Amino acid sequence: MRFRPCIDLKNGRVVQIVGGSLSDDDSTALTNFETEKEPQEFAKLYRNDKLPGGHVIALGPGNEKAALQALQAFPGGLHYGGGVNPENASTFLDAGASHVIVTSYVFSKGKIDLDRLKLLVKRVGTERLVLDLSCRKRDGSYWVVTDRWTQYTGLEVSEETLSSLSEYCDEFLVHGVDVEGRMSGIEDELVSLLGNASPIPATYAGGARSIEDLDRVDRLGQGRVDLTIGSALDIFGGSVSYADVVAWRSFRGN
Repeated sequence: MRFRPCIDLKNGRVVQIVGGSLSDDDSTALTNFETEKEPQEFAKLYRNDKLPGGHVIALGPGNEKAALQALQAFPGGLHYGGGVNPENASTFLDAGASHVIVTSYVFSKGKIDLDRLKLLVKRVGTERLVLDLSCRKRDGSYWVVTDRWTQYTGLEVSEETLSSLSEYCDEFLVHGVDVEGRMSGIEDELVSLLGNASPIPATYAGGARSIEDLDRVDRLGQGRVDLTIGSALDIFGGSVSYADVVAWRSFRGN
């Protein structure tokens, strides 16, 4: 189990937002943190602390320059997500992304579009593709949401889904959208589901609020689910020491 760092971008600046507040109107998003520090400063920090496998996420337009700067600062160390499609994926991979992350492109009218997914795999390669299955809970199950997490799809995050989609990608990224950015605690049930059912590496993000959450995810995910901590970290204005997280990772030898 590893700690995965993040760089979230909105209008070219590093931010932390409340995931469930995103919409087509950027002004409505609730922002926990915003800084004038350049995104590459965070990328260099992660590089120096030997924390590969984190993600750079573009929240809407106006972020390409900032994203490329971050990727170039940590070659091969970060994944990129945000509007990825077969035409632009190479831009981010050539800039230094180890993987590209995709959600909305491979969905059509609320259903997974396997033709689109296969085209992306053909262009990118399974080994460089991460499927974002970020989800919200409804009627007792977790359902993938797209379009800035505003639209429910008909795809349930289940053992069957994780098994069938694992042949098309190298990893899964799963935000618990209902708790994303709220520092209210992780989605225990979702982490357990990923630990029990995902046949490939999976990273969970959402709600982490303490250093103990690393141990909690490690236990619930059976050591098979990685954790992203965003808003709660002191480098993003929170109270959880980034240095302590790095030390936890070093102690575990991950």
